[in-house]
Amino acid sequence: MRHRRIWLGAATLSLGVWLWPAVSAARKTNRKDEITQVRELPKDPPPVALAETRKLVFHVSPLSGKGLLTAQTRDALRAILRLNGGLPVVHIRAFVAGSGDVRRIPQIVSEIIGEKKYPLPSVSILRAGGLPLENAQVVLEAVSVAKRDAGAGLDILASEVFTDADASLSPRPLLQKAVDELAAKARGGAAMVTCFVSTMPNPAELTAVITARFPAAAVNLVQPQRGPFRAMAVCESIGRGTRITADRLAFTGSRVAFGADEKDATLAFQRLDRDLNDAGANSSSIVFTRLYPLSGAVADLARKLRPSASPLLTIPVEGLASIDAGFAVDAVATVLK
Repeated sequence: MRHRRIWLGAATLSLGVWLWPAVSAARKTNRKDEITQVRELPKDPPPVALAETRKLVFHVSPLSGKGLLTAQTRDALRAILRLNGGLPVVHIRAFVAGSGDVRRIPQIVSEIIGEKKYPLPSVSILRAGGLPLENAQVVLEAVSVAKRDAGAGLDILASEVFTDADASLSPRPLLQKAVDELAAKARGGAAMVTCFVSTMPNPAELTAVITARFPAAAVNLVQPQRGPFRAMAVCESIGRGTRITADRLAFTGSRVAFGADEKDATLAFQRLDRDLNDAGANSSSIVFTRLYPLSGAVADLARKLRPSASPLLTIPVEGLASIDAGFAVDAVATVLK
């Protein structure tokens, strides 16, 4: 019996020695696979996103002063998805205050929307001078697609009040004038209203000016520049109306002019037009354009190069995603096919 146990032990040892190279190779293979596995990078948002006009709904993310830009952007986007009931989002406009890396925003949008398995929205990203809450670094405006018709056509309207007065002038009278003018145009009401003011000494008071006129709208208040050279108030609204009756609309992301020369501006508009053409729209079907210049001279140049019958709203901003930028532009156009 003793000899038999010795023989079995030796046989087991021999078998282990014989199998060890195969086991060792398998472990190395598994370990190699684990090391080389790389998480798939988020896809870039599309240059243009399309949606049915009658199903569009609009929301503004609540402000938060907690965390840095990445955390606040995630929270804002998840808040949008709660507000819209988890609907697909077709366009996002982000206003970022502070020095956070705005290049993270499209990636975060791609990650969170991608989890829903929805098509990605187009994205516009602007650096602002300030938001109406201390330590708030980002606010998102979202256009989403409802499951059922939300109404008839759309109205996208704007009012601009610029003065030569010093920017330290109280913005309330200017904002009141801009809001009153906008309300006179938006007789059907508004679903979302965004107002830009040169200073925000009392954000709650300024917000109340807007909500008094548009009690049913999602409201966004932004100071687009930290140190504007003149006082201003600019407001825009989007809501149900009869001016835009096309079946589908195309929402572009922001296109940046990489420089402040005429050739740079021309290239930016050409890229915008090419994106629209690829989506079944074109420059002649644009119904609303937003121009985000970094200076008055750049704004004048862009407007000269882009004469248009459709409304063009100029919003001077603090900065853009590129340090070489002169201005950015985005647009809404009707889809022709």
